Amino acid sequence: MTAMMRTVEGSVRSFVATKRQSEILLLRRDIVDSIKLHLDTNLESWGYHLIDLQINDITFGEEIMRSMEKVVASSNLKAAAENEGQALLITKTKQAEAEGNAIRISAEAEKTAAQLRGQGVALFREEVALGMSKAAAEMKSAGLDYSVILFSMWTDSIKHFAETGKGNVIFLDGSAEAMGRTMKEMMALSVGKSYMPEPPR
Repeated sequence: MTAMMRTVEGSVRSFVATKRQSEILLLRRDIVDSIKLHLDTNLESWGYHLIDLQINDITFGEEIMRSMEKVVASSNLKAAAENEGQALLITKTKQAEAEGNAIRISAEAEKTAAQLRGQGVALFREEVALGMSKAAAEMKSAGLDYSVILFSMWTDSIKHFAETGKGNVIFLDGSAEAMGRTMKEMMALSVGKSYMPEPPR
Protein backbone atom coordinates (compact mmCIF):
# COMPACT_ATOMS: atom_id res chain seq x y z
CA MET A 1 0.00 0.00 0.00
CA THR A 2 2.84 2.34 0.86
CA ALA A 3 4.57 1.58 -2.45
CA MET A 4 1.31 2.17 -4.30
CA MET A 5 0.79 5.54 -2.58
CA ARG A 6 4.34 6.62 -3.38
CA THR A 7 3.89 5.56 -7.00
CA VAL A 8 0.64 7.52 -7.32
CA GLU A 9 2.25 10.60 -5.77
CA GLY A 10 5.23 10.32 -8.12
CA SER A 11 2.96 10.06 -11.14
CA VAL A 12 0.98 13.12 -10.00
CA ARG A 13 4.17 15.14 -9.49
CA SER A 14 5.47 14.13 -12.92
CA PHE A 15 2.29 15.31 -14.60
CA VAL A 16 1.90 18.51 -12.55
CA ALA A 17 5.50 19.52 -13.26
CA THR A 18 4.63 19.96 -16.97
CA LYS A 19 1.69 22.34 -16.35
CA ARG A 20 1.16 25.87 -15.10
CA GLN A 21 -0.18 26.36 -11.60
CA SER A 22 -3.25 28.18 -12.88
CA GLU A 23 -4.06 25.24 -15.19
CA ILE A 24 -3.76 22.42 -12.65
CA LEU A 25 -7.06 23.09 -10.90
CA LEU A 26 -8.86 22.74 -14.22
CA LEU A 27 -7.11 19.51 -15.28
CA ARG A 28 -8.39 17.10 -12.64
CA ARG A 29 -9.73 14.66 -15.26
CA ASP A 30 -6.53 14.87 -17.31
CA ILE A 31 -4.44 14.13 -14.22
CA VAL A 32 -6.51 11.02 -13.46
CA ASP A 33 -6.23 9.73 -17.04
CA SER A 34 -2.46 10.31 -17.14
CA ILE A 35 -1.88 8.54 -13.82
CA LYS A 36 -4.08 5.59 -14.76
CA LEU A 37 -2.17 5.17 -18.01
CA HIS A 38 1.26 5.07 -16.40
CA LEU A 39 0.35 3.45 -13.10
CA ASP A 40 -1.52 0.48 -14.54
CA THR A 41 1.66 -0.74 -16.24
CA ASN A 42 3.59 -0.74 -12.95
CA LEU A 43 0.80 -2.43 -11.02
CA GLU A 44 0.61 -5.33 -13.49
CA SER A 45 4.07 -6.43 -12.42
CA TRP A 46 2.74 -6.66 -8.85
CA GLY A 47 -0.30 -8.65 -9.88
CA TYR A 48 -2.79 -5.78 -9.66
CA HIS A 49 -4.99 -4.01 -12.23
CA LEU A 50 -6.12 -0.40 -11.75
CA ILE A 51 -9.82 -0.02 -12.50
CA ASP A 52 -10.35 3.60 -11.47
CA LEU A 53 -8.67 6.45 -9.61
CA GLN A 54 -10.22 9.48 -7.97
CA ILE A 55 -8.58 12.71 -6.85
CA ASN A 56 -10.38 14.16 -3.83
CA ASP A 57 -8.58 17.48 -3.61
CA ILE A 58 -5.68 19.45 -5.03
CA THR A 59 -3.85 21.74 -2.64
CA PHE A 60 -0.74 23.89 -2.90
CA GLY A 61 1.72 25.22 -0.37
CA GLU A 62 1.13 28.53 1.35
CA GLU A 63 3.69 30.43 -0.74
CA ILE A 64 2.26 29.08 -3.96
CA MET A 65 -1.29 29.98 -2.92
CA ARG A 66 -0.21 33.55 -2.07
CA SER A 67 1.59 33.95 -5.37
CA MET A 68 -1.44 32.59 -7.25
CA GLU A 69 -3.70 35.05 -5.42
CA LYS A 70 -1.37 37.89 -6.43
CA VAL A 71 -1.42 36.74 -10.03
CA VAL A 72 -5.23 36.59 -10.04
CA ALA A 73 -5.49 39.97 -8.29
CA SER A 74 -3.08 41.63 -10.73
CA SER A 75 -4.95 40.11 -13.67
CA ASN A 76 -8.22 41.47 -12.30
CA LEU A 77 -6.68 44.92 -11.78
CA LYS A 78 -5.30 44.87 -15.31
CA ALA A 79 -8.69 43.91 -16.74
CA ALA A 80 -10.41 46.61 -14.65
CA ALA A 81 -7.90 49.24 -15.83
CA GLU A 82 -8.40 48.21 -19.45
CA ASN A 83 -12.18 48.39 -19.07
CA GLU A 84 -11.94 51.76 -17.37
CA GLY A 85 -9.64 53.05 -20.11
CA GLN A 86 -12.00 51.85 -22.83
CA ALA A 87 -14.98 53.43 -21.03
CA LEU A 88 -13.10 56.72 -20.70
CA LEU A 89 -12.11 56.61 -24.37
CA ILE A 90 -15.72 55.99 -25.40
CA THR A 91 -16.92 58.83 -23.15
CA LYS A 92 -14.34 61.27 -24.54
CA THR A 93 -15.11 60.23 -28.10
CA LYS A 94 -18.85 60.73 -27.59
CA GLN A 95 -18.25 64.12 -25.94
CA ALA A 96 -16.04 65.21 -28.83
CA GLU A 97 -18.67 64.07 -31.33
CA ALA A 98 -21.41 65.93 -29.43
CA GLU A 99 -19.32 69.11 -29.23
CA GLY A 100 -18.49 68.85 -32.93
CA ASN A 101 -22.16 68.42 -33.81
CA ALA A 102 -23.14 71.37 -31.59
CA ILE A 103 -20.51 73.61 -33.23
CA ARG A 104 -21.60 72.51 -36.69
CA ILE A 105 -25.30 73.12 -35.94
CA SER A 106 -24.52 76.51 -34.39
CA ALA A 107 -22.42 77.50 -37.41
CA GLU A 108 -25.15 76.42 -39.83
CA ALA A 109 -27.77 78.33 -37.82
CA GLU A 110 -25.59 81.45 -37.77
CA LYS A 111 -24.99 81.13 -41.52
CA THR A 112 -28.74 80.83 -42.17
CA ALA A 113 -29.47 83.78 -39.86
CA ALA A 114 -26.85 85.93 -41.62
CA GLN A 115 -28.34 85.04 -45.00
CA LEU A 116 -31.83 85.92 -43.78
CA ARG A 117 -30.60 89.20 -42.28
CA GLY A 118 -28.88 90.08 -45.54
CA GLN A 119 -32.00 89.24 -47.54
CA GLY A 120 -34.12 91.31 -45.15
CA VAL A 121 -31.83 94.35 -45.46
CA ALA A 122 -31.73 94.01 -49.25
CA LEU A 123 -35.53 93.72 -49.42
CA PHE A 124 -35.95 96.73 -47.12
CA ARG A 125 -33.64 98.84 -49.29
CA GLU A 126 -35.41 97.69 -52.42
CA GLU A 127 -38.80 98.64 -50.98
CA VAL A 128 -37.52 102.02 -49.80
CA ALA A 129 -36.08 102.76 -53.22
CA LEU A 130 -39.30 101.68 -54.91
CA GLY A 131 -41.40 103.83 -52.56
CA MET A 132 -39.16 106.84 -53.07
CA SER A 133 -39.30 106.45 -56.85
CA LYS A 134 -43.10 106.25 -56.86
CA ALA A 135 -43.52 109.20 -54.51
CA ALA A 136 -41.07 111.29 -56.50
CA ALA A 137 -42.80 110.44 -59.76
CA GLU A 138 -46.20 111.39 -58.35
CA MET A 139 -44.94 114.73 -56.98
CA LYS A 140 -43.17 115.50 -60.24
CA SER A 141 -46.33 114.79 -62.24
CA ALA A 142 -48.20 117.13 -59.87
CA GLY A 143 -45.61 119.84 -60.44
CA LEU A 144 -44.25 119.72 -56.88
CA ASP A 145 -40.65 119.62 -55.70
CA TYR A 146 -40.03 116.04 -54.64
CA SER A 147 -37.14 117.07 -52.40
CA VAL A 148 -39.85 117.49 -49.74
CA ILE A 149 -40.10 113.68 -49.61
CA LEU A 150 -36.37 113.36 -49.04
CA PHE A 151 -36.50 115.99 -46.32
CA SER A 152 -39.39 114.15 -44.64
CA MET A 153 -37.55 110.82 -44.83
CA TRP A 154 -34.42 112.38 -43.39
CA THR A 155 -36.26 113.89 -40.44
CA ASP A 156 -38.13 110.61 -39.87
CA SER A 157 -34.80 108.78 -39.75
CA ILE A 158 -33.46 111.20 -37.12
CA LYS A 159 -36.64 110.75 -35.10
CA HIS A 160 -36.27 106.96 -35.33
CA PHE A 161 -32.65 107.16 -34.10
CA ALA A 162 -33.73 109.27 -31.13
CA GLU A 163 -36.65 107.00 -30.17
CA THR A 164 -34.98 103.60 -30.54
CA GLY A 165 -31.37 104.45 -29.71
CA LYS A 166 -29.90 102.77 -26.62
CA GLY A 167 -27.64 105.45 -25.27
CA ASN A 168 -25.49 105.87 -28.40
CA VAL A 169 -24.55 109.42 -29.30
CA ILE A 170 -25.21 110.55 -32.88
CA PHE A 171 -23.62 113.80 -34.05
CA LEU A 172 -25.49 115.60 -36.86
CA ASP A 173 -24.58 118.87 -38.49
CA GLY A 174 -27.80 120.90 -38.23
CA SER A 175 -26.58 123.94 -40.17
CA ALA A 176 -28.42 125.14 -43.29
CA GLU A 177 -25.34 124.42 -45.41
CA ALA A 178 -25.11 120.82 -44.16
CA MET A 179 -28.86 120.37 -44.66
CA GLY A 180 -28.58 121.57 -48.25
CA ARG A 181 -25.61 119.31 -48.95
CA THR A 182 -27.48 116.31 -47.50
CA MET A 183 -30.54 117.06 -49.60
CA LYS A 184 -28.42 117.30 -52.77
CA GLU A 185 -26.80 113.94 -52.00
CA MET A 186 -30.16 112.28 -51.38
CA MET A 187 -31.62 113.74 -54.54
CA ALA A 188 -28.64 112.55 -56.54
CA LEU A 189 -29.13 109.04 -55.15
CA SER A 190 -32.83 109.08 -55.95
CA VAL A 191 -32.23 109.79 -59.63
CA GLY A 192 -29.35 107.31 -59.84
CA LYS A 193 -26.56 109.87 -60.32
CA SER A 194 -23.35 109.91 -58.37
CA TYR A 195 -22.92 113.08 -56.43
CA MET A 196 -19.58 114.58 -55.48
CA PRO A 197 -19.94 116.97 -52.54
CA GLU A 198 -18.67 120.47 -53.03
CA PRO A 199 -15.38 121.23 -51.33
CA PRO A 200 -15.77 123.23 -48.12
CA ARG A 201 -15.44 127.00 -48.46
